[in-house]
Amino acid sequence: MRISHHSSVHSFPVLVLCVFVLPHAKVQGEDNWPQFRGPSGRGHSTARDVPLKWSAESVLWKVPLKGKGQSSPVNWDGKLFLTGASDDGRERYLQCLDGVKGKFLWEKTIACDSPEKPHRMNSYATPTCATDGERVVAFFGPAGLHCYDLDGQKLWVKELGDFPGPWGVAASPVIMGNMVIQNCDAEGASSLVALDKGSGEPLWQTAREDKPRGGWSTPILIETGGKKELVLNGEFGVRGYDPKNGKELWFCRAFNGRGSPIPDFANGLLYVVNGKPGDTYAVKPGGSGDVTKSRMAWHAPHRGGRDLPSPVVVGDFLIVVSMSGLASCYDAGTGRIHWQEHLGVKGEYAAAPLVVDGHVLIQSVYGGKTVVLKPGKRFEVIRTNVLGAEVDEIFRACLAPIGGRIYARSLSMLYCIGS
Repeated sequence: MRISHHSSVHSFPVLVLCVFVLPHAKVQGEDNWPQFRGPSGRGHSTARDVPLKWSAESVLWKVPLKGKGQSSPVNWDGKLFLTGASDDGRERYLQCLDGVKGKFLWEKTIACDSPEKPHRMNSYATPTCATDGERVVAFFGPAGLHCYDLDGQKLWVKELGDFPGPWGVAASPVIMGNMVIQNCDAEGASSLVALDKGSGEPLWQTAREDKPRGGWSTPILIETGGKKELVLNGEFGVRGYDPKNGKELWFCRAFNGRGSPIPDFANGLLYVVNGKPGDTYAVKPGGSGDVTKSRMAWHAPHRGGRDLPSPVVVGDFLIVVSMSGLASCYDAGTGRIHWQEHLGVKGEYAAAPLVVDGHVLIQSVYGGKTVVLKPGKRFEVIRTNVLGAEVDEIFRACLAPIGGRIYARSLSMLYCIGS
C-alpha cells in the first residue's frame, strides 16, 4: 500500500524558553554502552541521567585522539574504546581511555599493508568497537577483525577479506552470546559471518549478493513471534537471518540503493530507509522468502535527498532525517506524513540519532551542533546544543550516553559533556 497523501505542514518558532521545557535537563539506566548505538543497536537509551542541554561550558574535558576516525565511543565500566588510523591507512589504532578523566590507559597499533580506498565521507577507522566486559573487538576492513582483553592483551585476529572498491567499510561488529557477528559486504563477493568470540574461529558464513558497493550497515537482533531474527539493511533491501546458523529467512526489496541506515524496530514493524533517495517503508518481520509484496506494511515518499542517519521511532512517531537536515515525521502505524521541516542548523547530517526520554538528539557534521527534537504531530525543536568546536570540525560518529555524561567524537577529538 502506497501512502501518497500529505498533511498540512505546521511550522512553529523554535525559540523556546528552556527553563520551562527542560527544568532538570536530565533524564538513569544503562551502565554500559557496549556497541554501536548501544545495547539494542538502535540508538535508544533508557537512562534517566543523560544531559539534554549543554553548551561549551558543559564540556568537562576534550582530548585529541591518535589518528583520525569516525567510530563512536563505547564503554565497559570506566573504560572507553575508540579507533583511529593514520592518514594513509597503513596504521590502525585501538585506544582505551579512562572515561572519567579522559586519560589514555593503553593503545594498540595494527599494520595494514594494503589499505582500502574509503569514500571522502568515510574513514579508515569508521566501524565502532564492541565489548562484553571481557573482551573488545575492533574491525578494520582489510586489516582484519581484532580481539583484545580489556587490559590490551591480544586474544585473536581474523582476516575477513580485501574489501575492494572506492567506498571503504563502516559496518561495526556486534557481540551476541558466544558469537561476534560482522557484515562483510564489499564490491564483489560479500557475506555475513559469525565467529566464536573466544577463539575467532568461524561458526557460520552466509553469502550475500555480489557487488553491493560496500558494507556500511550493522546488523541488529530483534525478537518477533517468540523467535529471534538478525536484521541487516543493504544495497538491495533489508533481510532477516536466523542468528543460530546464518540462514536467510526473508528479503524485502528497497526503493533505492546503498542501504547504510540501520532499521528501527517498534510496534512489531521494522522501519527502513534506503541511503539513496527513495521511499521510507515499514516491514513486518517473521516472513519467508521475498516478502516485498506480502509483508510491506506501508511505504511513503521521503524528500530531502540522501539518507545517512538511521530512522528512529518514538511512541507513535517515526522520525527520518536526511543528510540535508530535512526532518520528516510519519505516523508509525500508517505512514501518514505529519510534517517535513528543516532542523534549522545549516550543513550535513550523517550520524544516527540518539533517543533519550522521548527526545531525538541529532548532531550536525560541521561543528557538532546537536538539535534536540520532540516528536509529535507538530514540529518542535526544543533547543540546539553547541560544543564550542571549530566550525569546520567534522562529526560523523554517534553520540554515546555513558554514566550521566554524553561523549561526542569528531575525526580526531573526544569530548566529554556533563549536565
